Amino acid sequence: MFQGLRWRLLLSQLMVMAAILSVFGAGVYVFLSRNLYRQLDKKLLTLAQSAAPSLVEVKDEGSQHLDQVDEVPWRDIFNRDKQSLEWFNADGKLLASRGVLELTVPPKVGSLTLKRMRKPNQVRTFTISVFKDGSKPNHPYLEGYIRASQSTEDVETIQYQLLWGLGMGGMMTLGLVAIGGLWLTQNALEPIEKSFRQLKQFTADASHELRGPLSVIQASVEVMRNHPERIHPKDAKKLASIASATTQMSHLAQDLLFLARAEADVSSPAHEWKPISLNSILQNLVELFEIIAQEKKITLQYQCRATVAVMGDEAQLTRLISNLLENALQYTLPAGQVVLTLAKHSRFALVSVQDTGIGIDREQLPFIFDRFWRADKARSRREGGTGLGLAIAQTIAHRHGGKITVTSQVGVGSCFQARLPLCT
Repeated sequence: MFQGLRWRLLLSQLMVMAAILSVFGAGVYVFLSRNLYRQLDKKLLTLAQSAAPSLVEVKDEGSQHLDQVDEVPWRDIFNRDKQSLEWFNADGKLLASRGVLELTVPPKVGSLTLKRMRKPNQVRTFTISVFKDGSKPNHPYLEGYIRASQSTEDVETIQYQLLWGLGMGGMMTLGLVAIGGLWLTQNALEPIEKSFRQLKQFTADASHELRGPLSVIQASVEVMRNHPERIHPKDAKKLASIASATTQMSHLAQDLLFLARAEADVSSPAHEWKPISLNSILQNLVELFEIIAQEKKITLQYQCRATVAVMGDEAQLTRLISNLLENALQYTLPAGQVVLTLAKHSRFALVSVQDTGIGIDREQLPFIFDRFWRADKARSRREGGTGLGLAIAQTIAHRHGGKITVTSQVGVGSCFQARLPLCT
């Protein structure tokens, strides 16, 4: 139980840390990517501004002006292999261009990322407007546009390296968190596990020690009841109450001792298990409970649909099914019906106990296998019992690699189904 809890805690820690690292990594990636593009935009803006003074000459002389000029302001910061410069008139018509990047889209003031079908796949552009003083003061007119462009391959390479680094760093961090989480969960659960072991040991010891005094009390009461001439008539009911309470306490001690031993895996080691015929167990139980059903005027039916055998302990499997049958008979009204079914599905044996009893509220279904649990209606109807029958049945099913499921409807009845793996 604590092993599973330890792994669930560790998994929860890893999930929380993975979420935190993902948010952190995404934030770092977006922040640095924006900075990279912002720096690229500044570089392109500087390039476009340095080429702006030549727009008038380009408009007058065309692209030949760029071939005739020996020195241009933008030559030292222009990378012909990765960048391009384009001059446009006020109508957006291309006048001249320099560089390897050929773009067919019209100029648009500001930064823009263009996707292309050929390499480079993405190009970042920055376009500025060039104005010239007009005849009227403070009324310049548009001369044209300058567009500087550059491939984003360098930025994408840095982004890929950043993403790879964040991913590897996150994986290494999660690995360290897992190692630290194992140590933390071990230390955190150790005192709880120790207390739980002590509680189980106390339950087992107390249950074992109670059996002796209870047996003495029960034997003494039986001796006294066997000699009614020695008992005052007023004390007869008191002795009957003592006998009933002693019997119930004995059953409770036995049930608690069984649960303590089952959880400690000492009741019946798995290596001592052998193939058990469920058909024989169910047939014997039907014959045993048939008398109880007749006394309560309840119809008990047995439907055998398969011949199956499972690996396990015969006494425990008998107790599992008998607890389910006893539970069904206890909560079924006279003239009701209890149907015991044995079937096989895939690699599992299915033992179903269906009754027409009082049923269980849907809200109570998750708690029916808890120890000492009783719904209000069940508590008012059931006589005796310890409230451990279903808990013991579920414990036995789990020890045999199976489980018990239940469906119920108030006023209609319940159906308990035990699912046990077949012999392989």
